[in-house]
Amino acid sequence: MMLSWEEFEKIEMRIGTILEVNDFPEARKPAYQLTIDFGDEIGIRKTSAQITKRYSKEELIGKQIVAVVNFPKKQIGKFMSECLVLGSVGAENDIILLSSDKKVENGLRIG
Repeated sequence: MMLSWEEFEKIEMRIGTILEVNDFPEARKPAYQLTIDFGDEIGIRKTSAQITKRYSKEELIGKQIVAVVNFPKKQIGKFMSECLVLGSVGAENDIILLSSDKKVENGLRIG
């Protein structure tokens, strides 16, 4: 299915910095709970991500990532996900996070 340019422009992908990472033992597949700062306009959002194969909790703290911030909230067990972290998905759900190669202001829009 092809998206129109107008449809694509509705997707708000923003840069955020991971502030906190916690284990998510209730998740069906191994995952972390992330707390991400998207700057003053959007604020702090929480999400979960199945990124335990490639990333330790310690290396994620302070990492800038790309996430969609205008999806509806999604209940995952007892946890409420407020954004969708983006990454490339390899074999066996091996995910590499999308990020900026230079430090930028939190909340900047991806376009």
